[in-house]
Amino acid sequence: MPVPVKELPEWPSNVEAHPLLVIDYQLLKAGDETEIDRLWEAGTTLGFWYLKNHGAEQDFVAMWGMGEEVFKLPLEEKMKYEQGDEGLSFGYKAVGHYIVDAAGNPDPVEGVNVAKDDALSYPKVSRREYPAPINDLMGTVVTPFVEKCVDISNLMIEIFNKKLGLPEGTLAKLHGRNDFSASETRTIKAPANLTPGKLAIGGHTDFGTLSLLVNNLGGLQVLPPGHSEWSYVRPLPGHMICNVGDTLTMFSGGLLNSNIHRVVPPPGSQAKYDRWSQVYFTRPADNAPLLPFLESPIISEAFNKLSPERQKALSPGVTSWDWFTRRQKNYRTKNHKGADTWAANRGTEHGRA
Repeated sequence: MPVPVKELPEWPSNVEAHPLLVIDYQLLKAGDETEIDRLWEAGTTLGFWYLKNHGAEQDFVAMWGMGEEVFKLPLEEKMKYEQGDEGLSFGYKAVGHYIVDAAGNPDPVEGVNVAKDDALSYPKVSRREYPAPINDLMGTVVTPFVEKCVDISNLMIEIFNKKLGLPEGTLAKLHGRNDFSASETRTIKAPANLTPGKLAIGGHTDFGTLSLLVNNLGGLQVLPPGHSEWSYVRPLPGHMICNVGDTLTMFSGGLLNSNIHRVVPPPGSQAKYDRWSQVYFTRPADNAPLLPFLESPIISEAFNKLSPERQKALSPGVTSWDWFTRRQKNYRTKNHKGADTWAANRGTEHGRA
């Protein structure tokens, strides 16, 4: 198993981390208006926050264990389940198969993604086949993890729906549990002792609606709005790091912020250890059109204050699936043809990264 968090080096005292609001999931479930307002504040400012009391701590650890079993397989076996270069992300990703910048430098991390559709339809295969360790643990580890993440995401989506002045269930209809989507889990391992400053994941915004993340070590950095320097986000035991993605920014007319972030080697002595990440990406149904809900007075008022360029960027009019596959395809190393390829994988960054 990955080294338990409690046995890893503590956060370096000389490394400043960007402060995030800490949101209590149980208070959100209870309908606490103060906590709901704090979630809204987090979503409309940095777009990142900690989530505590979510009840999924051991589920994240179990997913790391699953990932370790997959990564131990011979490369030849893992490559039978590789994601491919056509814009799909379900399956195995080998080291070096994504680019991290406009120059086309390859990434140093290994990963494996499982589709929400497969986890929830198990034992039926909805999207694709997976390596044996995933199949062996689908019912006991992967599906329970996905179910918890779906519930957590749905509650926050419901809260944002109300805060945006939308009719009840508007956003929920775009995130149906049984609707095909690009929602997925991702287990990532970055090796120890990477060259300081080397990008593990380049600066980007997330493709979808919400992301739920747990890291065992530092390395995640955000570029706060109006800032030119990156800031670390410190992982806290028992806390998820949650953030808004592009599609929620679009639906909200720019009110909710899909912020730029990246991953670099962990700070200080933490860099001597493998870095594990487990994330769940909530994304809209494949056929959902990506446009702001201007029928909401709250959204239309905010949208009308934006520049024409920004309005156009938040109204692509394509489906969620088209948005996702276009970005995913242009992250693939094999597809890199130059700086234009990097530009083609961009989301709502708009020149900020």
